[in-house]
Amino acid sequence: MVQVQAGDESALEMLVDRWRLRLFGFLQRRAGASDADDLFQETWLRVVRARRRFDPRLRFSTWLFQIANNLCRDRFRRGAAAARGREALAQLPPGDPEPDPGLRLDLARRLAGLPDRLREVLVLRYYRDLGEREIADVLGIPPGTVKSRLHAALRALRGAEEGA
Repeated sequence: MVQVQAGDESALEMLVDRWRLRLFGFLQRRAGASDADDLFQETWLRVVRARRRFDPRLRFSTWLFQIANNLCRDRFRRGAAAARGREALAQLPPGDPEPDPGLRLDLARRLAGLPDRLREVLVLRYYRDLGEREIADVLGIPPGTVKSRLHAALRALRGAEEGA
């Protein structure tokens, strides 16, 4: 990122290539396949625009996902994309690690039924493999709140499983 801050376009291309799959997967799960392309582009535009504000002592991944998550929040706040995002979560892209497509779709439906604040911590924890501290940094909330939301989200998923 230091090279990007200095204006090295090839360094930016390398960053985009390195984070493409993880960021795009996050955006698909967070906002839905129909919005993921736009949000992916907007995330990288914001990275470029804010490159001078990036602190090289921090982890780039946390900063990147924070930008992407904030864009997703903005999109959901506007309201129109909320329904599309929930529908898209019910159609996880192929290649996810779930062996049984039926299980994958069932999990996607249960995820889609969660409130946004619970779904976002689950996606960051279990699909992006971030730790609680990193999730707290990405979402701008205390680590204790991350723990309580993870607990509530898992409890809600278990409840949905028992009700199914």
